[in-house]
Amino acid sequence: MKAVTGFINNDNPKKPLVLSFHGSNGVGKNLASQLIVKNLYKQGMDSRFVHYFNSVAHFPDNGQVETYKSQLQHWIRGNVTNCAHSLFIFDEMKNMHPGIIDGLKPFMDYVHKLDGVSYRKAIFIFLSNAGGEIIRRTTLDFLITGKERQKLKLEDLETDISSSVVTRGESNAVDFFIPFLPLERQHIVKCVLAEMEATGHKPDHNKACDIADAIVLYFPKDEGGFARFGCKMIDSRLEFFL
Repeated sequence: MKAVTGFINNDNPKKPLVLSFHGSNGVGKNLASQLIVKNLYKQGMDSRFVHYFNSVAHFPDNGQVETYKSQLQHWIRGNVTNCAHSLFIFDEMKNMHPGIIDGLKPFMDYVHKLDGVSYRKAIFIFLSNAGGEIIRRTTLDFLITGKERQKLKLEDLETDISSSVVTRGESNAVDFFIPFLPLERQHIVKCVLAEMEATGHKPDHNKACDIADAIVLYFPKDEGGFARFGCKMIDSRLEFFL
């Protein structure tokens, strides 16, 4: 929140804001990006100034990397020309070809203008599973040693996460690497309660606990456990269990 608010309130930023969200499946990376969008654009994800790319769906063929790179650069240039405050979300970064990542770099750096266009007010958000194992292991070590999850700080994880992606060339332009911690059973119960309310069902804590145990696999069980797929399957399976 500090990063986004500070950037939005800066009338003359030196470079675009580049955020990299890291964590395993179902821990809230997409949700967090959608919340940012919802609070910046009246039409949220439907805004014509918000652009979402999934590397698996949009850039599937490694033989077409140069074509993808050219098309993406043209798309970014055209949209930032129309709106300096354009926002770009790139999902499944772990599967994106390094050549396409190289094509993004010029737009995210400390450059006053590139071919007459300034990109300094744009926002880029990357979503990735890379670093998920590091985040899970560090969180587990924290819990085993009796420390509270809330006491984990960004600096406890940021260096390791950035190191995990530096070989892919993603790290130089990133302003903040944000770790999303694995979810525990208490968080899954909250997810179920929220989904109950969102779908018009009366929230029931006891029923939510039963559903959290029925839907979600936890590991490692002897340590209390993290949800293997986070909250990912709850919305699609809730009706069945209710």
